[in-house]
Amino acid sequence: METGQRVKVSPELTGLGEWVEGLVIKIRKNPFLGIEIAIKDSLGRIFFGEEKYFKPL
Repeated sequence: METGQRVKVSPELTGLGEWVEGLVIKIRKNPFLGIEIAIKDSLGRIFFGEEKYFKPL
């Protein structure tokens, strides 16, 4: 994944009832979790977490 890419984030991470689409705004290497991704959706909400919760579109 790369910054600017459209992805979906799992409801397990968001706590919402469905997958949320958004744009990747930041990718970083977390020494404890591995790769951590942050996205921003169309409503301006920001979600971030481990790479395993994100799927590219």
